[in-house]
Amino acid sequence: MSNLDLRPTATVCGGRADVTARPVRELLASKQVPLGESTVVRRLLPNLGRRMIGAWCFVDHYGPDDIADEPGMQIPPHPHMGLQTVSWLHDGEVLHRDSLGSLQTLRPGELGLMTSGRAIAHSEESPRTHAPLLHGAQLWVALPDSDRHTAPTWEHHADLPQITGGGGLRATVILGDLDGAASPGTTFTPLMGADITLAAGTDTRLPVRPDYEYAALTMSGEAEVDGVRLAPGSLLHLGCGRSELPLRADVDSAFMLLGGEPFEERIVMWWNFIGRSHDDITQAREDWAAGRRFGEVHGYDGPPLPAPELPPVPLKPRGRTR
Repeated sequence: MSNLDLRPTATVCGGRADVTARPVRELLASKQVPLGESTVVRRLLPNLGRRMIGAWCFVDHYGPDDIADEPGMQIPPHPHMGLQTVSWLHDGEVLHRDSLGSLQTLRPGELGLMTSGRAIAHSEESPRTHAPLLHGAQLWVALPDSDRHTAPTWEHHADLPQITGGGGLRATVILGDLDGAASPGTTFTPLMGADITLAAGTDTRLPVRPDYEYAALTMSGEAEVDGVRLAPGSLLHLGCGRSELPLRADVDSAFMLLGGEPFEERIVMWWNFIGRSHDDITQAREDWAAGRRFGEVHGYDGPPLPAPELPPVPLKPRGRTR
């Protein structure tokens, strides 16, 4: 998924300056961002209150939207560099195309994982004949310096491991590992992502790692995470230092748990690129505008997205800032 902001600001993050070694309960407000013709997303990362959760650096939550008589998601071809995109659906379908020639329809419970590496382009759209509801999340993972120039790849995993817990907990492990279950998706830093459902009346505890920082994104219902009741579209930063996470639900609920070791490197994130310097971003923008490096997406009915203008001041990495 693209950042369609016509005037994107540079986000500088990474390092451990604002990583707390203790548990916290920090509720982050979302920003409403239009995405295409009929989709509005809640942007939760990057956030004025929090830039990253482990290597997770971008989180959009959208829907549930009634698109029965709408085109749904329509995101033209656009570039990515230095990151992975993670596509996750609760309702609907999304058709993925990329410059490697991949063509894949994603459905609920299936992982779409694109590693941009040095450069890739892709588009995302609701199929012409699609389900009436669209609901999901799009997330980015920052690649470490040692892997950010790797060859681009696309992965589709329809069969993901699940775990169950007492009192009505069920978790699908999207990336990394949780409570002994590991996703087949490729990762480059220690991290995890899981989709967790809680049946009404659930009151349980989930084992987690004290060295990871975590956040919870409510997808539906009203889950209570570590004593904080969360409405859909809420992101709760939980910090580090926990060995278990208390969970409750009075109604059927679902949330995504994101975590990972704090990301030590300092990065620059602008538009759909992650680099380490102003020159990295400038070169990527020039290459996209000139039709170099990122390849071509075939089959999408429309032109690619043009890159916005760069800000007038140099982009510099400054570490994780609040």
